[in-house]
Amino acid sequence: MSSAIIYPCICLVCYLIAIPLRKYKEKLGWFGKAQTISVLCLVFAMGIRVGANEEVVHNLDTYGLYSLIFTIVVLVFSVIAIHFARKIIGLDRQGLAKARDGRAPANGGAPADGASVDGAAARDGASVDRVDDAAAGDGKPAPTGLSSIFDKMTIMILISVAAGLCSGYFYFLKHYDFEQVSAGSSLAISIGLIILLIFVGLDLGLEGNVVSNIRQVGFKVLILPVSVAIGTLFGALLCAIFLPLAVNESLAIGSGFAWYSLGAGIIMDAGFEVAGAISFLHNVMRELFSIVFVPFVAKKFGYAECLGLPASVGMDVCLPIVEQSTNGATTVYSFINGFTLSMSVPFLVPLFLSI
Repeated sequence: MSSAIIYPCICLVCYLIAIPLRKYKEKLGWFGKAQTISVLCLVFAMGIRVGANEEVVHNLDTYGLYSLIFTIVVLVFSVIAIHFARKIIGLDRQGLAKARDGRAPANGGAPADGASVDGAAARDGASVDRVDDAAAGDGKPAPTGLSSIFDKMTIMILISVAAGLCSGYFYFLKHYDFEQVSAGSSLAISIGLIILLIFVGLDLGLEGNVVSNIRQVGFKVLILPVSVAIGTLFGALLCAIFLPLAVNESLAIGSGFAWYSLGAGIIMDAGFEVAGAISFLHNVMRELFSIVFVPFVAKKFGYAECLGLPASVGMDVCLPIVEQSTNGATTVYSFINGFTLSMSVPFLVPLFLSI
């Protein structure tokens, strides 16, 4: 868990560096484009690692359907649970604390001219326009086809992941040992994460209202990871009814919270081979689905709701995507959410297996 120390330190240092740069914010619009390119390179490398994993490929025909059903059910209930948690905390759809009269704060991120622009897209030079449907009065035609369902960032991520998966399966799996691919992709992902987190910290520092939003919410923000855990485990319990899994196995699979290297490892080490394989596939799917659908859920349902998807990887792999799709406050919530759930994995998985 060295990343639990390294990643927040990178963000904090870059946050502090960005504070004196706020007066040059209009000239730093290229941050958005650089961050988008880094995200696409990162998910491409992840796709290669998954596509080149022979264990995943060989188990898809046997356990893939179970894992897919498990993942969909868990994600749905996680989003539902965090939706109610958001209302309990008193956050609006943009993840900002509401004023006591029930209205969003005056500085909640809405432009002065009244146009409705989603969170982080208000930054000048953002590479992907995330304009709310209510802003259709700008004279531009309404999006049609696929773009009416997913925003541009989602589509680009989907293409990058697919390209990585195909490259991993059709090329790297046939020409290289998985250990070589894993080592190379892990190094690329680590470097990519550091670069992305540098931009995340700079963006948070330039935005300048993160601390005030956290103060307004307070420790109630911990309700978010608790709600994700409740939604995940309820979905896992439901899956145990109609999938060939024991209740304790299903709960252990769910409590991996997308940390496939640890959650699945603990389950397999305990002798639950089938549950371990399903756990690995489910957690990989949860991570990949989160990468693809975080922008969609943030846009259509709410910024806090998108945190129900990535669970533990909301603190690292999906953190830059959350930052791209939401705002500074939600990015901080994402890290807290991912960190808290990551800390629970080594405790919950063995606990459920022992039942």
